[in-house]
Amino acid sequence: MKKILLLALIGATTSLFAMYAEHASLYKDPRIMGMGGTNVAVGGYSTSVFSNPAGLTNIKKDHGFVVDLLGLGVSATPEVIDFLNDFDDANGDSVLIGDVLKKYAGDHFHLGISNYSSISKNSDLFAWSVGILAASDFNFMTHSDLSLTSTSRIYGGLVLGAAKPYDTKFGRIDVGVSTKIIQQKSYEGTLTVIDLIGTVALVDDIENKLKSDTGIGIDVGVIYYPFYLSSEYDFLNLAIGASVMNIGSINMNDNFGGQPTTVNLGLSITPEISALNKLVVAIDYVDLFNANELRLYNSDGSYSDYEESDVMKRVRLGVGIGLVDSTFFSTTLNLGMYQANYTAGINMEILTIKLNLATYAEEISTAGIGEDTSDRRYMAQIGFGW
Repeated sequence: MKKILLLALIGATTSLFAMYAEHASLYKDPRIMGMGGTNVAVGGYSTSVFSNPAGLTNIKKDHGFVVDLLGLGVSATPEVIDFLNDFDDANGDSVLIGDVLKKYAGDHFHLGISNYSSISKNSDLFAWSVGILAASDFNFMTHSDLSLTSTSRIYGGLVLGAAKPYDTKFGRIDVGVSTKIIQQKSYEGTLTVIDLIGTVALVDDIENKLKSDTGIGIDVGVIYYPFYLSSEYDFLNLAIGASVMNIGSINMNDNFGGQPTTVNLGLSITPEISALNKLVVAIDYVDLFNANELRLYNSDGSYSDYEESDVMKRVRLGVGIGLVDSTFFSTTLNLGMYQANYTAGINMEILTIKLNLATYAEEISTAGIGEDTSDRRYMAQIGFGW
């Protein structure tokens, strides 16, 4: 098991590869990812602080204090456990390690473990949320030349958010602000198959190359309801959102795990349909100014960052269908499109137990959408709350 965790923090390459081409993020909520990752103009969860803090005003007031404890979540590609077990079974043998890398050549693997615990409240004056994040994110890819690339991090910190609605003659405007204080340890390195043989030397090498960073980021956002005071035109409950995320030093000194400052736009409608408890349809366009970059690594460990401007990576569509919402049980079905790939999920609450399931696909290569470079992932989260 120790070697399995160790593998998640190592990488090797003998040529130029895109190790980690997906857009930077700190936390992916399965309730949001099942809905295509759309939340800029939706809100309603404590985790809105990771997309638009103004969305805190949509936490239901009649729920009082909203507490989420031990929201343990796992996200993974289907084959990651088989790969890690095969590597563990190789037991440091160079021939067997080569066989494992050859078997999975060209495959990309992801394993994420996270916990976001929070307490939130939407009062008559304003909405607020305090959360604690603890997470790990492991990504690695094998290649036909029997090399392996990896980007990995273990991180966590404190998240604070607040939002307030304002009624104007032009409609309602919700304004939110949040801040994150994040500490992390990340690894970006180059190790060959030969390096993978010596466990003691490998551990020492990784300990020497781990990078520790701390960042503080500030987020600001608004959600505008233009027809909030007009019942004649407000049957769709139209909302228009915008956010600027990760202002400050949360770039982590340009190491893996850094969060660029992004500008994000969103639009949602929540029409009232008698047959459903709730229906939400949303579209987001994230990272308006292409702040996310692709990082390509050389065999000597050096790297270059390249601008990435794929429009379809930034478009998100989502539909949330609330079926039941009672004191003892509630459930929501989610569908969407994230980076031109389908998403789906279900959220359930039974008394104080919360279960959220979702699937989405991440684009992880420089080849671009349509080149069979998507990495299908599955998410499961269970926690307690009220």
